[in-house]
Amino acid sequence: MDVGLTGAHWRKSSHSGGGGACVEVADNFPGVMPVRDSKDPHGPALVFSAAAWQSFITAVRTGELDAR
Repeated sequence: MDVGLTGAHWRKSSHSGGGGACVEVADNFPGVMPVRDSKDPHGPALVFSAAAWQSFITAVRTGELDAR
């Protein structure tokens, strides 16, 4: 998905595991959720559709994903 991220308001995930393994999300883009590595703020970002992001969040909350 090609989304211009100028004006993104990045915030660190509330569930980052510490040790520098943090991700940031920009939730000011209706319909999509950009995600990037907090250690590389000028690097690439993955951009998920709102539906895909919600499915991921639901899977995390319900324990459907293996945390290994």
